[in-house]
Amino acid sequence: MRSGLRAAAIAAARVIIVAGAVAPFFISAPAPADNYPARTIALVVPYPPGGGVDAMARVVADKLSGALGQQVVVDNRAGASGLTGTRSFIKSPPDGYTLFLGHTGSICINPSLYRNAGFDPRRDFAPVGLVASMPVALLAHPSFPGTTVRDVVTVANRQAGGFNIGTSAVGTGSYLSAELFKAATGIEAVIIPYKGTAQLMNDLVGNQVPVAFGVLPPALGNLQAGTLRAIAVLSPTRFSLLPQVPTAAESGLPGFESVLHYGLLAPVGTPRTIIERLNAALRGSVETAEVKERIAAEGGDPLTSTPDEYANDIDSQEAKWGTLVRKLNLKVE
Repeated sequence: MRSGLRAAAIAAARVIIVAGAVAPFFISAPAPADNYPARTIALVVPYPPGGGVDAMARVVADKLSGALGQQVVVDNRAGASGLTGTRSFIKSPPDGYTLFLGHTGSICINPSLYRNAGFDPRRDFAPVGLVASMPVALLAHPSFPGTTVRDVVTVANRQAGGFNIGTSAVGTGSYLSAELFKAATGIEAVIIPYKGTAQLMNDLVGNQVPVAFGVLPPALGNLQAGTLRAIAVLSPTRFSLLPQVPTAAESGLPGFESVLHYGLLAPVGTPRTIIERLNAALRGSVETAEVKERIAAEGGDPLTSTPDEYANDIDSQEAKWGTLVRKLNLKVE
């Protein structure tokens, strides 16, 4: 029996020795986040190529590729006003190799606007950081008889319900800006939503609608050519490319703001070390003179943040626009 006990003890000792030999291997083996990134990263854009979100994504992808040492490739997944790409993205592995370029419309407006958006901005995303802000502007045909926001209110009141305001599609930032304008001023006006921004700009240039709310990139060429006029930008401060255009507050309507925010997100569950790595690379990129110039050329102002600050921004933006959507009882199937 003693020989049996001795044999068992020797066997156990061998197991302990072997385990001790291999334990350091497991302890020192790098976690997946330790060597991130090790391959190409996809940056999902839930809209077609050529739009404002796509343009912003390409600015980000170019600089992140250099900062991270791996190629960042824009992946356009268009459909259903951004819902198709968003729904597919949130199913991505939380490993940092599939990212998302979101903005106020896709992240903060769609969940309230659509009866079954299929995602929750607080539950399904890990915010990385903000990239840029883009103000909505109140635009007019050059023949419009007024130069301030208060002038627009005066003209609208004179026409007693026959005043038209052009916007992009129902539920977009420009459409909700028009609704917010009506609520803030008490005017009676007919909002005319267009399916595309290009058609809206064409009708505004052709004086088919006297004024419109819209983001600035599609209008910049006409503004510079004098075929359109910007009455006000709906941001807290003046826009860098149009320093002569007052804010709505300066033009007689304090507190009236409509600014779209763009930011980088990862799937929920992405390791914090990867989030922090991406945030550092993103902030370093956005703060370069080159990226600031490229963002300005797209009609935006650079905007950086920590991941937590971006999470708080999503909360406040969703609360603001969601409240308006519910107040207006806007729902899209």
